[in-house]
Amino acid sequence: MAEPTGVDPDVVRAVFKAYDVRGLVPEQVDEPLARATGRAHAQVTGADTVVVGHDMRPSSPGLARAFADGAAEAGADVVMIGLASTDMLYFASGHLGVAGAMFTASHNPAAYNGIKLCRADAVPLGRESGLDEIRDLVVTPRAVGGRGGEVRDLDLLEAYAEHLVSLVPMTGSRPLRVVADAGNGMAGHTAPAVFERLPAGLVELVPMYFELDGTFPHHEANPIEPANLRDLKERVVSEGADLGLAFDGDADRCFLVDERGAAVSPSALTALIASRELAKEPGATVIHNLITSRAVPELVRRLGGVPVRTRVGHSYIKATMAETDAVFGGEHSGHFYFRDFWRADSGMLAALHALAALSETDQPLSQLMADYDPYPLSGELNSEVADTRAVTDAVAAAYADRDGVTVDHLDGLTVSHADWSFNLRPSNTEPLLRLNVEGRDRAIMERVRDDVLALIRKDDH
Repeated sequence: MAEPTGVDPDVVRAVFKAYDVRGLVPEQVDEPLARATGRAHAQVTGADTVVVGHDMRPSSPGLARAFADGAAEAGADVVMIGLASTDMLYFASGHLGVAGAMFTASHNPAAYNGIKLCRADAVPLGRESGLDEIRDLVVTPRAVGGRGGEVRDLDLLEAYAEHLVSLVPMTGSRPLRVVADAGNGMAGHTAPAVFERLPAGLVELVPMYFELDGTFPHHEANPIEPANLRDLKERVVSEGADLGLAFDGDADRCFLVDERGAAVSPSALTALIASRELAKEPGATVIHNLITSRAVPELVRRLGGVPVRTRVGHSYIKATMAETDAVFGGEHSGHFYFRDFWRADSGMLAALHALAALSETDQPLSQLMADYDPYPLSGELNSEVADTRAVTDAVAAAYADRDGVTVDHLDGLTVSHADWSFNLRPSNTEPLLRLNVEGRDRAIMERVRDDVLALIRKDDH
């Protein structure tokens, strides 16, 4: 057996989640844990080389270096790319054909950090595809032998930016004024490199909170929360901008704000990108998770494509994309996946598609997106409950015998009707139930939303 790693098995089990490693620093995520994870990751993947990137959180450089030391101890060579967005790490994994590790807690508050892991070519490592095995090796390590690996530095920012721009040709001629809110996260590092490669005069970039600061002095870098879009909405209107872009902390998600200062549904952006990808490859498959608006599969079928519904989460989306050779996938949470980007998610690529589409029309963004957003959505509504299973079962029982209703349990509880649908899912990390509702019109959506919330919160269970 290898020497003790200095990590608490109970902490390890707590921070290894369904898709990544995530916890408080340094109480849960510290350098001994990162080193042990680096060693286990190299052993489980059998990687000859691992590329490692990190975000702007104060703890990230030290954690990344500790991980690299652990991977090198297990015999892997390590390429350190330094500051990176998560999609830049995926680019590095695909570009170099090596396994990868990204140190980030994404949209979580400043007290957190974590690790997103992948195999070569950005193939994800989730609970059922190697992450549990890595966790078990961290808890109970096995000896390593042979030579140690080498650690070297490599700057890939320019190559990353050039690759993204090559994937979305800007053929329109309409000049755009764009406000981008990086939330003091990694888009502040990557966006300038990408935008300076766009055709001259096409995009005037108005940066917001581009200073890298892992304490998030302005607002949390979590654009799915409406409060975190407030500054961007006001700035778009005051600047007379054509659109706003909001990125999360590690910049793998992107949200749009239209010229009126209104948030655009990620489902509508999924539909827009799907239409552009299907124009390039008629008949292709498009993935959407089960919370995405029904407008997405309806549009894909109308355009001659094949919609495929999946569970929520990048490991499921990417696996289904590989199985079906899907050209594109989108999630309600602002994650967008591209076959020509190693099936990985990239907020910046989604942003480029929005810019390209808008530059090709004289319509304002609100009008352009209206065609892709016909059904009112509730957004994600969280309820704290003591027993998520019991509450979910009670909601399912309340709807099971209603006329015209279908119920499925692909991911939590989904109840569908010709005029409405909702999904109720437990959080992976907290005693919360997450509700998303859609209706043919706003009155229907609000009625179903209120009915389900009343069941969830009945007597506070």
